[in-house]
Amino acid sequence: MTERARHRTMPLGSILDRYISAGFLRVFAISLAVITGLYLTADFFERIGSLLESGAPVLTVLRYFLFKAPLLISRVVGFATLFSTLFCLGLLARTQEITAIRSSGVSVQRIALPLLVLSLLISGLTFFWNETLVPIFSRNAQQIYRTEIKQKQQLSLFGTRNIWIRGDASFINIDNFDPRTNSLQGVTVFKLNRDFSLHSLIEIPSAQWRERNWHTDAAIEWELQEDGKLNRTQSVANIPITETPEDLKLLARDAEEFSYFDLEKQISDMKTKGIDTTAPEVDLQIKLAIPLVSFLMVLLATPFAIKRQMSGNISLSFGVTMAIAFGYWVLTAFCTSLGHGGALPALPAAWIPNIIFSMIGIYFFTSEE
Repeated sequence: MTERARHRTMPLGSILDRYISAGFLRVFAISLAVITGLYLTADFFERIGSLLESGAPVLTVLRYFLFKAPLLISRVVGFATLFSTLFCLGLLARTQEITAIRSSGVSVQRIALPLLVLSLLISGLTFFWNETLVPIFSRNAQQIYRTEIKQKQQLSLFGTRNIWIRGDASFINIDNFDPRTNSLQGVTVFKLNRDFSLHSLIEIPSAQWRERNWHTDAAIEWELQEDGKLNRTQSVANIPITETPEDLKLLARDAEEFSYFDLEKQISDMKTKGIDTTAPEVDLQIKLAIPLVSFLMVLLATPFAIKRQMSGNISLSFGVTMAIAFGYWVLTAFCTSLGHGGALPALPAAWIPNIIFSMIGIYFFTSEE
């Protein structure tokens, strides 16, 4: 009895913890490389039509996928953790090592403790990875895709806001482009003389894409007189923007190209201009919620691996991984869509999937004896 009690209270970092952690990390490294490779392959075949149509050199395509790799790794790291937990604990169950460990008085929760600690560490590293490498590499990948593969001129430094476009004898500034409604807010057209001096400017509060053109109901034109005064007239302006919404979407920066703090700063700036920040606020919360997937996956995987006796079966482990991953991402995509549409506030839209899966995982994890 004394020996069993001692095993129950053994300190973290014991021989058993190191043994389980080493097996987990070996499988994790291999599964992360394999799943990332599969994701890259699927992404390549999804884009192969546009790549062949553009006639981009092979080196350009390789550079694009090389720069995109960090983003793909951040998306699959949680499911590599899930598969590694299923396979590692399942293999211990197959060789009766779980039975031997539990016969010494060690609970299932204590067996899984080193994996929980490792998953928290992986979650922290994932957040750091998403804040440092992912924005830089994603920005370079999109730059290659837009300018070298799709051969579109980069118009904006800040994606869907503060867009500058060079028109015919004019420059156009757009405060914000909403890709959901194909609308522009805060359009200013600077008309120039032949010597590039300012001739007049047109202020357009909003514009909508209809019938293959940009339309607005009202605009204010300020014409610069020879005496330096401004003459104000109100009219319906013909917006000289040749770019379609699809062009602007292609040139816009995705949320992955911003770090958490950069996106937070952008949202604050948009609010001061009176621009709707519903979608960016959801994306901001998702940047906090997604890294915790690794921890949730260990909670979910432990009962399956031990109670269901996965027995180290690779195909069964992979099947369970795909089922759980599919359920999580479907729920995440559904809640994110509701959040972007304004049906859910930003916090629930980003955190409901984590809350639901954590409740399921905690229930089965704590009920396992």
